[in-house]
Amino acid sequence: MTLMDKTSILSRAREVIETEIEGLRTAQAALGDDFFETVSLILKTLDKGGKIVCTGVGKNLHIAEKLSATLASTGSTSVVMNPIQAMHGDLGMIAEDDVLLALSFSGESEEVIKLIPAVRRLGIPVIGMVGRVDSTLGRISDVVLRVHIEKEACPFGMAPTTSTTATLAVGDALAMVLIDARHFDKESYAKLHPAGAIGRALVMRVSDIMRTGERLARLPLSATIRDAIMAMTAAKSGAALITHPDGRLAGIFTDGDLRRHLSDGVDILPSPVARFMTHQPVSVRDEAFAVDVLRIFEKFKIDDLPVVDTEDRLVGYVDIQDLPKMKVM
Repeated sequence: MTLMDKTSILSRAREVIETEIEGLRTAQAALGDDFFETVSLILKTLDKGGKIVCTGVGKNLHIAEKLSATLASTGSTSVVMNPIQAMHGDLGMIAEDDVLLALSFSGESEEVIKLIPAVRRLGIPVIGMVGRVDSTLGRISDVVLRVHIEKEACPFGMAPTTSTTATLAVGDALAMVLIDARHFDKESYAKLHPAGAIGRALVMRVSDIMRTGERLARLPLSATIRDAIMAMTAAKSGAALITHPDGRLAGIFTDGDLRRHLSDGVDILPSPVARFMTHQPVSVRDEAFAVDVLRIFEKFKIDDLPVVDTEDRLVGYVDIQDLPKMKVM
């Protein structure tokens, strides 16, 4: 075994990555009518209530699994089917309104090609995702989506490297275009990812995370600084929220405000809190998404956020320290 020095190892690694980057550029430049036809056929399938059945063999089966998962998680119903298992019963997962997306860079994968006649007997259209349009799979597909590269990163030109990277990238492009075409939004994405941090941040409303009741230090305009301190202490809150008689938000007084004014050496405890509070503070609607709270905290560099309803009446309060516990950030 020949040992390589550090310089040679890093040089070779960079060369491989550069080869794959060039392959991605080539695949990008080759996108054309075939990609448009693929999108059109898939949109018709999804509009009919059908699904995208992804298949491949070897490395391309792994790519098919990833592509199918990306499609499904972004609103384009998809399943993956092993072509070998399909010939032994799994073909039953295909329905008449579906479309088959068959991955084979050579276009000559025997297991995939044997699957096509069985799929056609069910009246299912086939999209062949191939490197060669004139391959067997290319010739028997209804739509041919070409993934064009110049060479593999493998020195023997045999191990799928650049081809699988390019296939994955074109698949990602397909999934992202379908997001736009089907107007799939963040809220829809979150509904498909309810257990993840992204899903929690997008699905949860401000009303789900805000402090209310005894945890809300709420005071009238007539309250004093001493009253505010007592209320903040009781609620274990970093801010007191001041309201008009009709419940509308009037202002906010934070422990930061208290420290700043106490440092002046003046006894402010008997003074009206309205004199020292922040009037018309930044607030958020109770029906807003939790992710909006994160943006407000970041934009205005604040730690305390009053929550109001459609009539601008105080209904709650969000403390930035509560967000990690809610698994929102």
